[in-house]
Amino acid sequence: MSRPSHGMLHHVELWVPDIHRALASLGWLLEALGYALFQSWEGGRSWRLGPTYLVIEQSPALTAEDHDRCRPGLNHLAFHVEDATTVDRLVANAAQHGWHLMFPEQHPYAGGRQHYAAYLENDDGFEVELVAINSPERK
Repeated sequence: MSRPSHGMLHHVELWVPDIHRALASLGWLLEALGYALFQSWEGGRSWRLGPTYLVIEQSPALTAEDHDRCRPGLNHLAFHVEDATTVDRLVANAAQHGWHLMFPEQHPYAGGRQHYAAYLENDDGFEVELVAINSPERK
């Protein structure tokens, strides 16, 4: 594990309404991005990449069953992805894991002609953005 830098994100914890759906979508994606399973308990899991980890938990303290990314709070998580080919491969496999491509008519340049990315939403309304580190510019 690399040493964290001052101010670097330590962890993110997402509370989900259904742990099994979250493991199928978010768990798959984290592992596809290179995160390794870090902790596991009845109501949740965490995955680590370097010094940062992500927690997915179905907490008994939830006060609502739905996530709305347009409400105050978390809108989406954005991840660096090695290259455009990897973004495309992840998008091709995402539907099998509960993800839906957002803005398909603009994909993969929904963020602009120099921003090669996929915007995915899962069945629980969580959004992720997969951004190619070396983005080929749209001609």
